[in-house]
Amino acid sequence: MQSTFFAAINQLCDEKNLPRDVVMETVKAALRAAYRKDYGNRDQNVDVDLDEKSGNITVYLIKDVVEKVEEPEAQITVKEAGKYLKTPKVGDEVRIDVTPIGYGRIAAQSAKQVIIQRLQEAERELMYHTFKDRENELLNALVHRVEYNQVYIDLDKITTILPPDQQIPGERYFAGQRIKIYLDKVIRTTKGPQLLISRTHRNLVRKLLELEIPEIKSGLVEVKAIARLPGLRCKIAVSSNDAKVDPIGACVGQKGVRVQNVTEELNGERIDVIQWHDNPLQFIRASLSPAKITHIRVDEKIRRASVYVAEDQRPLAIGKQGQNVRLASQLTGYEIDILDAKDIPEGAVEESPEQTSSTPTSVAPPKAKERVELISSLEGVPSNIIERLAEANLTNVEQLKGLSAKDFTMIDGVTDEEALMLAEALKKVK
Repeated sequence: MQSTFFAAINQLCDEKNLPRDVVMETVKAALRAAYRKDYGNRDQNVDVDLDEKSGNITVYLIKDVVEKVEEPEAQITVKEAGKYLKTPKVGDEVRIDVTPIGYGRIAAQSAKQVIIQRLQEAERELMYHTFKDRENELLNALVHRVEYNQVYIDLDKITTILPPDQQIPGERYFAGQRIKIYLDKVIRTTKGPQLLISRTHRNLVRKLLELEIPEIKSGLVEVKAIARLPGLRCKIAVSSNDAKVDPIGACVGQKGVRVQNVTEELNGERIDVIQWHDNPLQFIRASLSPAKITHIRVDEKIRRASVYVAEDQRPLAIGKQGQNVRLASQLTGYEIDILDAKDIPEGAVEESPEQTSSTPTSVAPPKAKERVELISSLEGVPSNIIERLAEANLTNVEQLKGLSAKDFTMIDGVTDEEALMLAEALKKVK
């Protein structure tokens, strides 16, 4: 009959998905260390036998047979070896039973911490080799437990942590919940291998789209760029490698069912699908949808675009809390300034950077009243409000013209009182 000790080892192997031979060697190493600490010394060559049927633990001191003993802890004479071997000779190895009385109980206590540490190391190594080749993959995971803002995730019997900064803001997690996560990297640290998993990484959206949309999986439709504000909104730019395939239609699906499945997996995150363009002007125009753009000037050298819109299109171009312009900037790789259409320079012609030099497109230089005036010059506006405007890509006064106090309240962190303060400060600008 199998002992309780070995039954526990078998259960441990099953639960942690660890090779049994690795666990057994770990246990033996712990028992050897415990014996040297309590009964012997570090110079002794000690071996341990485990009898799975009886559960007995036997400790052996191993010595080499020599003519003259120079190292008593590791050597024994031929005459002394005769006590343990029938016909000993020089070069033989003697195994001497040195098991202390009641060693099983004592060893279990002494070796407990060593065994736990070694098993944790073995578990981490198994985790590293299991997931190292699965970087940049979408994984199905199970929420094991939630402690405050730490979410513990089960991945094939291995538990790892989904850090707070990689969790979708506002998403609630509970034990037993099934979620999809993105495995970014597997790295080695001083504390052992770690899995860098995420629910906020932009590639999570890419992998979910591949899962839901066969055209992306097969390569007919290509995801060229992704910009994301996790839990709020996401913009993806797609193009088709087949003239017969509409990339936006393929992604959206009939009645929006395909993109809706991705939205549900991302806790209701809104997804906008736009057409990719090689021409920066067209791409920036598309990325700012649903706003209608009047005019665009692009400075390719510093990767900055001045986008002029009508007054009624300004809130749409900026978006709630600056979401639309921030995502468009991430998607295109250009810093985007939203300006008033009435301030378009005289004689300005909208051209792509490929058609002009690296300087912004403009036939006539801007008039004096059109010079750029930074928002930091506004009188009576505290620096904390200036910082919030800058985070929403609103960096100069021209961008604020035409916005009402109500529009300012849509910017993240701006209160009703601060919005009124901004509106009053703008009235003083000539």
